[in-house]
Amino acid sequence: MIGALLPESVVAVEAFGEEGVREFGNAPLYPQEEALVARAVAKRRREFTVVRSCARRAMEKLGVPAQPVLPGERGAPQWPDGLTGSMTHCEGYCAAALVRAADLASLGIDAEPHEPLPEGVLSAVALPAEAERIGRLAAGRPEVYWDRLLFSAKESVYKAWFPLTRKWLDFSEADIDLAPASASATGPAEGTEGVFRARLLVPGPVVGGHRLGHFDGRWSVRRGLLATAVTVHHA
Repeated sequence: MIGALLPESVVAVEAFGEEGVREFGNAPLYPQEEALVARAVAKRRREFTVVRSCARRAMEKLGVPAQPVLPGERGAPQWPDGLTGSMTHCEGYCAAALVRAADLASLGIDAEPHEPLPEGVLSAVALPAEAERIGRLAAGRPEVYWDRLLFSAKESVYKAWFPLTRKWLDFSEADIDLAPASASATGPAEGTEGVFRARLLVPGPVVGGHRLGHFDGRWSVRRGLLATAVTVHHA
């Protein structure tokens, strides 16, 4: 699911549902990782283990020895030298996406259950212009939970932003315009996909000598989940 949203240079490894837990959930943790979840509840420990197992599988596919994935500044994962990447997990799904730093400047991924945001969350994360666009999209394509999709896109934008800037990016500091891939008639959400652009409302990162004013991303809805991905290319 995530892999379909990313360039071919990116290695994405995903775990779905109980089958994914069986495949990835029994992998041993490194002592440094074990210390981080020693007192965690079972659900937190399971997701922590599965998503790191996905990340190590991606490392191996890129020819990099598997190693611990520890949180760094603001919780961002610390990747092996020469790699950049992103991880995500939600109920029933975990994924890690890694790429050689020579191939991409940064990337961010996020997955969420395809269901409405809890009451009050949209008003906390959406700019007035975003809320207006979301309303129009929902009127024309009610099969997609656009509020949750906006939230996910903002998460992916932040995950791509932080490694380039080492700074916080507030929900109000990126204006995201979502669009479906086509204007097809209303139908089941399954298989729906599209693109988005995040206009940065604060000075963007400098990549290859150029200051970026926006990030571009892709999204899809599949298997009861929605996924978003942002890739930042070298200028």
